[in-house]
Amino acid sequence: MIRSTFCCLLVMLLVISWSVATAQVSTPKYSNEFLNVGVGGRALSMGNVQTAIANDATAGYWNPAGLLRLKDKYNITLMHSELFAGIAKNDFASFAMPLDSSSALAISVIRLGVDNIADTRRLQNEYGYIQYDSIRFFSVADYAMLLSYARQSNLIEGLQLGTSAKIIYRNVGEFANAYGFGVDVGAQLQRGDWQFGLMAKDVTTTFTAWTHNVEELEEAYQQTGNDLPENHAELTLPRLVIGVARFFQFNEKLSGLLATDLDFTFDGRRNVLLSSEPVSLDPHIGLELAYANTVYVRGGINNYQETVNFDGGTAKSMQPNFGVGVKTNGLSLDLALSRVSYSEANTVGGANTSSVVISLSYSGN
Repeated sequence: MIRSTFCCLLVMLLVISWSVATAQVSTPKYSNEFLNVGVGGRALSMGNVQTAIANDATAGYWNPAGLLRLKDKYNITLMHSELFAGIAKNDFASFAMPLDSSSALAISVIRLGVDNIADTRRLQNEYGYIQYDSIRFFSVADYAMLLSYARQSNLIEGLQLGTSAKIIYRNVGEFANAYGFGVDVGAQLQRGDWQFGLMAKDVTTTFTAWTHNVEELEEAYQQTGNDLPENHAELTLPRLVIGVARFFQFNEKLSGLLATDLDFTFDGRRNVLLSSEPVSLDPHIGLELAYANTVYVRGGINNYQETVNFDGGTAKSMQPNFGVGVKTNGLSLDLALSRVSYSEANTVGGANTSSVVISLSYSGN
């Protein structure tokens, strides 16, 4: 059964790779990338490894098939994190519930934005004087709402299937905005202590249409000699994630979970471990240790990159992630230290930077 499942995954990978290879010219790389930053303290502390193990209210984002593993009737998750020393803020909220023994649903909301950006276009008046009271502030924010549904398969015992419909809104102050729509599909399968997952993001090719407010931009663009932007559409190509996890029970109270995800992208060569024009592969791995199903210690590695230094040399790096969690009486508090970066020869400033992620969850009847 496991062999046939992986054969199906391989066939899907080959079909997607062939069908989108010729579409790269008309699709931008990293389109709607804010949807791949990640949500949840557990996930981010494990290097964004969740495809095979997602089993709470965040499953609508990571793999909607995992919604069938909800143990309680009402499940709520809230998350807040700040990126780039607090410049950008990433927020997430989700509500999930089982409908019956074989189906479940969830609704999730994501916001990633930078607020209080100064608009200094009118800083100098017509007489050449500086007027600080003319400064206005605006936000650049990306929003997404996910409506997720999961159902038990009648064809293969234990196979869980799920889908998420995404509604996207992106806003750049009063200068531009965009609306988009896409669909994700996922599957999970458990065999003994092994867990398998498949997540096909943007499987329908997500469409995002941009509209620019040319009247607000015209004066500034004419002064700088740039061409005015035109309304256009972006297509986000599919991304395929294959996950495998293994559960270990060391003794009566101590257990562990080792998991890995393989991200396949089809929008051209990326700065990942294995890259090529038609397909790029980005692996990441995560570990979770649990004591009495109450206290959790987590770690993960992801985001392999090769950077060019000022001296022309190259440096390879991986992103470490750490976190802890506590669960009691239906309440869960997860903390993660993610996106850790170390000072290098080509960085500006000498301080190390990281992002602290806080998640609070409740599940009960």
